[in-house]
Amino acid sequence: MAHVRYFAAAAEAAGVSSESVEAPTLGELRAALVALHGEGLERVLNRCSVLVDGQNTESPDTPLAAGSLVDVLPPFAGG
Repeated sequence: MAHVRYFAAAAEAAGVSSESVEAPTLGELRAALVALHGEGLERVLNRCSVLVDGQNTESPDTPLAAGSLVDVLPPFAGG
């Protein structure tokens, strides 16, 4: 299972700050998250950066190992 941490608007859209979800790839994880939390989270995910075990990735084929840490980071304002 991957452990997903949501930040800022992503946490608000998901309604939780973290959760564990079973998925073998990042693409399948994304589909599972949208199925769990709906279109509001999908809209936010489209703008988010995703880190898998600390590495930025956009590839839906990115494999997720048992215990992978996935951070969902929306764009942050500021300078």
